[in-house]
Amino acid sequence: MNKLLIIGYGYSAQALAKRLLPQGWAVSGTTRSQENFVEITEQGVTPLLWPGDISDALVDATHLLMSAAPNENGDPFLADLGSNIGQLAPNLAWAGYLSTTGVYGDHAGGWITEDTPLIPSTSRGEMRVAAEAEWRATGLPLHIFRLAGIYGPKRGPFAKVQSGTARRIVKQGQVFSRTHVEDIAQVLEASMARPNPGSAYNVCDDDPAPPQDVLTYAAELLGVEPPPEVAFEDADLTPMARSFYAENKRVSNEKIKQELGVKLLYPSYRDGLKALR
Repeated sequence: MNKLLIIGYGYSAQALAKRLLPQGWAVSGTTRSQENFVEITEQGVTPLLWPGDISDALVDATHLLMSAAPNENGDPFLADLGSNIGQLAPNLAWAGYLSTTGVYGDHAGGWITEDTPLIPSTSRGEMRVAAEAEWRATGLPLHIFRLAGIYGPKRGPFAKVQSGTARRIVKQGQVFSRTHVEDIAQVLEASMARPNPGSAYNVCDDDPAPPQDVLTYAAELLGVEPPPEVAFEDADLTPMARSFYAENKRVSNEKIKQELGVKLLYPSYRDGLKALR
């Protein structure tokens, strides 16, 4: 039996579990709160409290997915277990790490691929680069997935548009790449079926677009007036929100198509938002 252990049973991990469970996979996932146990169990997943003893799950796992975010001290999972994770998880055929396209930094709207140098322009990006290196050093059969902006069920622009809190922040030439959570799940599943340890993959759709265009389309689907436009220079943004606009790039997804044979479920934000509506 294939046994997947997920470190950080969050949004993207849940979408993957939903695909694998009907195929007979055994899935376990860590959470920091025992209050989440009932919900996770109801999904057919075995909940594990972490930090805590998950040694049995590591020994049994044939596949390992890490989706916990790093911090200033590095990857929290490796900080807890050390670099001998290969000895603790001897049966792994595949390991995956969910990273971010933020590792590439700013490219003034230009296209980037998996071969683009990692020169992050934010502290979050720097922490991700460091975490990727930490996981590579473990010697596990590692695959890195650099995710663009994630959206999907219960995570999208509709709620903000409906509540009237959305704003169309306009910065000349700014584009973002995005990915639907279901496409993340199918990319991970495809990689498990075609392991290629050492590979990194960009996970995004075909349509990098200005953020204001996405909100305009969401409003159109809802049949309401688009949110007001606000110039980036005049926008009252949190430091984290403002940092997103410090990076402007178009992310290529050709590798997941050519190497993994992925056909995107939602090749554009228009397809994804229309399905969510």
